[in-house]
Amino acid sequence: MIGRVATEPGAAPVPRVAAAPPACRRRGAWRRLVETAQAGVWWVLSVGIVVGVWEAAAALQLINPVILPPPHEFIGEIRNQAQFLMPAVGVERTGANFVALTAIAASVQRVLVGLFLAFVAGVCTGGLAFYFGIVRKLTLPTVTLLAPIAPVAWIPLAIVAFGIGDWSAIFVVFVGIYFTLTLATVKAMTNVERVYLDAARVLGARRSQVMFHVVLPASIPALFDLVRMNLFGAWMGVLAAEMVGVNTGLGAIVMVGRQMMNMNLTFLGMAMIGLVGYLLDAAFGQVQRRVLWWRRATEI
Repeated sequence: MIGRVATEPGAAPVPRVAAAPPACRRRGAWRRLVETAQAGVWWVLSVGIVVGVWEAAAALQLINPVILPPPHEFIGEIRNQAQFLMPAVGVERTGANFVALTAIAASVQRVLVGLFLAFVAGVCTGGLAFYFGIVRKLTLPTVTLLAPIAPVAWIPLAIVAFGIGDWSAIFVVFVGIYFTLTLATVKAMTNVERVYLDAARVLGARRSQVMFHVVLPASIPALFDLVRMNLFGAWMGVLAAEMVGVNTGLGAIVMVGRQMMNMNLTFLGMAMIGLVGYLLDAAFGQVQRRVLWWRRATEI
């Protein structure tokens, strides 16, 4: 019989799950490609309107080009990357032609390392606080007290503790996310549907099995959302640390522009910061959709 698996005589046939036909897979891939292209067109249109108005205002002398240089001027500064290295405080001297790429790589590396460490530590701490009552009573008051402190306020401590280097910036990213993520982990685990817990207990699951196989997987979607929302906060924190206590990265390029009173260089650094931050958010969104493939955005 088509669509059924052969069984012993007298036994009821078992339905077989049919795989998606190649035509459906091709239509799905084409639909995703079209959606990506449409999103790219809208992105170009949105940014193009802002750039066009800015360029028109500069051409009509409605703004001071020294204070607000038009985009074509500060983007042109990328051709002279040697100026990034002129002051004593700037980007590491790795070759004038690759300073921008080196700065981008340094900043992205610090953010990703800090995010990873904060995610692991926050989920572990929150999980322990949820599982053990004594841990929750001892840790949550202190975590709640430290969570409202802005990451920038931790920069002096980071410089004193870790010196001028990568780990001071990573520490700023870590503390900016760790406390909030710990509280969010406890809240997400507390909000797990009761029916899931009851079903696991009816099936004979032990308390540890319920924790690792029911509560933790059910909390992951909410934690992904929180990490993505805090991504920009981590990005701003590491850039602030680079401006104050780290001599490398995109934040240091902005400081070089300030020291040289070069607004073109300052705006170029700001443009690279915004572009890289946007790409990080887009990449994280793709990872989120891959991991949480069963979730779909609400549309009306």
